[in-house]
Amino acid sequence: MTGRSSRYDASGVRGTRRQARRLNSPNPLRGSNGVAFGPDGRLYVAQFLAGQISAVDPATGDVEVVVPLDGPVRSPDDLAFGADGSMYIADLVPGRVWRRSPEGAYALVSDEVKVPNGITCVGDRLFVNEMRMNGRLLELFPEGGDPVVLTDGLAFGNAMQLGPDGCLYYPHMISGQVWRIPPDGGVAEVVAEDVHDPVAVRFDQGGVLHVLSRGPEGIVTRVDLHGSGSRTLVTSGVVGLDNAAFDAENRMFVSSFASGGITELRPDGRTRPVVPRGLDGPWGVTVDLGGTVYAADHYRVARPEEPDGGGSGDVTTEILQPFFHGITADGGLLHTTSQFGTVQTYDPASGTTRTRATGLDQPLGLAARADGTLLVAETGAGRVIAIDGTDTVTVVADGLEHPVDVALDAGERCYVSDDRRGAVLRLDDGEAVPVAEDLGSPQGVAIHGDELFTVDTGHRRLWSVSLTTGATRVEAEDLAVGLPPGTRPRQAPALFTHGLPGLAPRFAGLATAPDGSILLSADGEGTVVRLSPRQAPGSPG
Repeated sequence: MTGRSSRYDASGVRGTRRQARRLNSPNPLRGSNGVAFGPDGRLYVAQFLAGQISAVDPATGDVEVVVPLDGPVRSPDDLAFGADGSMYIADLVPGRVWRRSPEGAYALVSDEVKVPNGITCVGDRLFVNEMRMNGRLLELFPEGGDPVVLTDGLAFGNAMQLGPDGCLYYPHMISGQVWRIPPDGGVAEVVAEDVHDPVAVRFDQGGVLHVLSRGPEGIVTRVDLHGSGSRTLVTSGVVGLDNAAFDAENRMFVSSFASGGITELRPDGRTRPVVPRGLDGPWGVTVDLGGTVYAADHYRVARPEEPDGGGSGDVTTEILQPFFHGITADGGLLHTTSQFGTVQTYDPASGTTRTRATGLDQPLGLAARADGTLLVAETGAGRVIAIDGTDTVTVVADGLEHPVDVALDAGERCYVSDDRRGAVLRLDDGEAVPVAEDLGSPQGVAIHGDELFTVDTGHRRLWSVSLTTGATRVEAEDLAVGLPPGTRPRQAPALFTHGLPGLAPRFAGLATAPDGSILLSADGEGTVVRLSPRQAPGSPG
């Protein structure tokens, strides 16, 4: 296996029955959100999905984790540096703001901010806003004291910055506006309207306002605040822009929540990858009849592909839309599950989407019968449901502990993995019959012929189960799935915070291709891996 470095030694996948090949390169930054230059000249990157903060050398692209995912910070979405070199962190899901001293000590600044996101420092002063409807912009006091609300009514705040006129500038993501307010309080006013999907505002060294778009085109809008108010649009092609920072030479570096990485964006729209982009997860994986592989990658459906030579990464976005987890191909259609509790059917040929079910409790893996009926593991509810062609939902089986994925055999019998029970179960008339137990933490499940395969994320193994004899064996080990070795698992945060999804549950998906190879979503490193049967010695090549 080749590609960028991984925190796993995935080249060392063990197992005499399968050989492994990555379809895309490991992702050094599993999602990149807030960015800011630190006192040491490195670019610090908040990684919401990965739960960590990394420092990037903009000259070499070297990445070092400085706030690990097993520390007190759960879901860093933005960061800023104070005058004394302290790092301030907006920890979105639990609703906390942290201070990390230059020596690396953590202190809680506030737990009174709801969905904290945009954060900035003005000398020794600290400001944060809320990413929610009717959100607030507040000043916080690291040394103690009650927060002061400067204004409210924000329509989803996000990355903000002090402008050259001494005001704080911030976006309203939902209303497509940029606002400003004096840091000592006063009347907030609109400075730009009808801005394309604004997610962050940044000023370059010359005081020019740049507004980043979170859409698929990667649009940056430059606004002339000193004269006519004219605008210049630059299309970067960076899907899902999140934030930006300018260095002392006025070079612009942008991040992407959808694909990670750090990219230098030049004034004429040309880009230079500093840290290449890739997959944030991935979660579910599937392959269609034409051999095209798709991955459910939280913020998008993506296609892992060969590098394109242009430096934009080796993954193509099919759909940019939150929050995909499960996926299965069905003829020319793609069925998906979302952290919003929905099941949808997407037609790549027409680009249209049909909602099949809503209000589900954490749906994950799914499979399609020949008649188009969908079987879905509704993980949070402990059940498997069916959705027929009229979008009627019925319960196939309930009372399960933690169903994660489902698969169908040639006779369309349904099998479900349960990672807390450590078993794969067959559903017979609503009754869950164990097919294989003591499998660790089985998640993704797939069937080829009379063999069932499941990935054990606890022990990083691929198991096969004979559907005729019940015999089990380990097909491959040392897979790049689950938490990195030596990392302590943490209690999962709430799935929804103030109406917004929180952090995604981990889900390593599986799919089988017609040639007998297995596609694995290696969520531990951000790749899709093809595990092909090894040829017997002396067999034709």
